[in-house]
Amino acid sequence: MKNTLKLTLIIVFCFQFNKIQAQYTDVINSNRPGESQSAFSVGTKVLQFELGSYFIREKRNIYPNYEVSGYGIDFDVHYGFWKETLELSIQGVYQNDMKSFNNNASTNNKRSNFKNFNIGAKYMVYDPNKNKENKPNIYSYHANRGFKLSSLIPAVSVATGVNFDGKNNPYTSSTAQGISYRGTLITQNNFYGGWVFVTNVIIDRIGNDQTDLSYILTLTHSINPKWVIFGETQGIKSDFYADNLFRIGAGYLLSKNLQFDSAICLNTKDTPSILNINFGISYRLDRHDITN
Repeated sequence: MKNTLKLTLIIVFCFQFNKIQAQYTDVINSNRPGESQSAFSVGTKVLQFELGSYFIREKRNIYPNYEVSGYGIDFDVHYGFWKETLELSIQGVYQNDMKSFNNNASTNNKRSNFKNFNIGAKYMVYDPNKNKENKPNIYSYHANRGFKLSSLIPAVSVATGVNFDGKNNPYTSSTAQGISYRGTLITQNNFYGGWVFVTNVIIDRIGNDQTDLSYILTLTHSINPKWVIFGETQGIKSDFYADNLFRIGAGYLLSKNLQFDSAICLNTKDTPSILNINFGISYRLDRHDITN
């Protein structure tokens, strides 16, 4: 009986540690419904689609007073290429709304365009668990489940991309036209118990007069094999736009390759105040190649 219990513990904890260390995961690992990027790629020969729709409402109560109401679509396509640590991506957000000014002469301005469109790549430069053998302690249940100091060392990735901004775009400054560049530093800590902490530090639209600086901090928790919840904060600073955004939401794993999600986003200011509600889906075509 004692030996059987030991063997069971070994199998369970080896399975758990292998799940934590792997670049590729047996179930889909979507960035949705948050805005941050994971440090890990989707895996070689894995094609992953992330699609969402959202409703947006903005209101500014000081001059110039206005309200915005509309909807949008955001999409991400990821492909694991050549190496486990390399990922190619296409990302974009398209919005359609009505901006109504509430001054003496009320006017309505119907708007639609890409808020951003980016083609890029991500590469993992450091994985703290690579070539590391985590053997379970078969004599201590609490030692296996307890906090490990090594989990404070994050995985680190860098991402770069090219932005394409059209002319007369109502969602960017008048100088943000043509091609610009994006650079992102990504860290990720995977803690035992289904907790994951991700940070993104982003310099966006490098090369034109609207250079944006931002950060994203995301904390997710797997409640069970089907449900995950998350909380996220994002800070944005540029001459064109600055804000602090907060998101909370949840995702549901319908199958190993299909996830549904929803989230709500609010901000901390009233110039304008923002309410964003989104719903999304993530799906992957899994032809993973473990030889790379």
